[in-house]
Amino acid sequence: MADPRFYETQGPFTLGHLAEVAGATLRGANDPGALMHDVAPLETATPGEISFFDNARYRQAFRDSSAGACLVHPDHVAEAPASMNLLVSDNPYRGYGLVAQAFYPLTDPVPGIAPSAVVDATAKIGAGSEICPGVVIGPRAEIGENCTIGANAVIGAGVILGSDVRIGAGVTLHYCIIGSRVRIFAGARIGEDGFGFAPGPDGPVNIPQLGRVIIGDGVEIGANTAIDRGAGPDTVIGEGTRIDNLVQIGHNVSVGRFCIIVGQVGIAGSATIEDFSVLAGQVGVAGHVTIGSGARIGAQSGITKDIPGGASVLGSPAIPVKEYFRQIVMLQRLVKRKGQ
Repeated sequence: MADPRFYETQGPFTLGHLAEVAGATLRGANDPGALMHDVAPLETATPGEISFFDNARYRQAFRDSSAGACLVHPDHVAEAPASMNLLVSDNPYRGYGLVAQAFYPLTDPVPGIAPSAVVDATAKIGAGSEICPGVVIGPRAEIGENCTIGANAVIGAGVILGSDVRIGAGVTLHYCIIGSRVRIFAGARIGEDGFGFAPGPDGPVNIPQLGRVIIGDGVEIGANTAIDRGAGPDTVIGEGTRIDNLVQIGHNVSVGRFCIIVGQVGIAGSATIEDFSVLAGQVGVAGHVTIGSGARIGAQSGITKDIPGGASVLGSPAIPVKEYFRQIVMLQRLVKRKGQ
């Protein structure tokens, strides 16, 4: 059970309702009206709680679990304890996410402007929005309906937010236009100057950064991530993309729809990341390269040239995954021979 000091459950829910929420098929249930009171891990779940099984490493925990119900793939139904109700799904983890959201939805804003917030007279605040203590909202900024602006956040002049946006504590937003249902977590910096300058014998000359950051609907941006505004063209983050903590995205970068960018990735200026691409942790992307749609980039890879759509690459410089592991095996054999 989640700590009630921090989380408030909306349950209980019937098994039938949870199956509908998860898009799963209910099996083994004597009573679809039986109540589940919470979500829990396999190891600690009780008969009144629901869990999920989606990783073979936890097979024994699944077999031994006391959970009253479990989301599970059809291939693993036969391994379930006899007393366990099953919500069968081709994607149990996704189903669990939907169930957990039902128990623990995002909290609604508490409409109003805190007395310590500083809101420019020309700013517009949408109905139902919550402006927390210490917030600063600049001239001509527009906050949509049902937004939450966390404590000490700064919304710069002219910034536009759509509806149902959640801005974490200490976030700063400048020179950006943000869609609806966006979440930006604590400490993120969006719209600062890009790293643009012309070197010369008298030192570097800064190039004015005159673009914006455009963020599509449904994007999530992790804590302490930085996204620079464009130098002339805009920096763009496409609809539904998920960006982890501590990511750096340079000026003029274009990230497509529904991409996944994991922690400590660095993307240099004017790179293009096309739709549905996945960049694992600590990937480095050089400037002006293109990563094609649906490409998968392994952790700590260095991208120095264009990657075709659908490719899976690994290493620095990155090469196809099969080739990378073939080289590793050959190197191990050479080392072994030398040691003989």
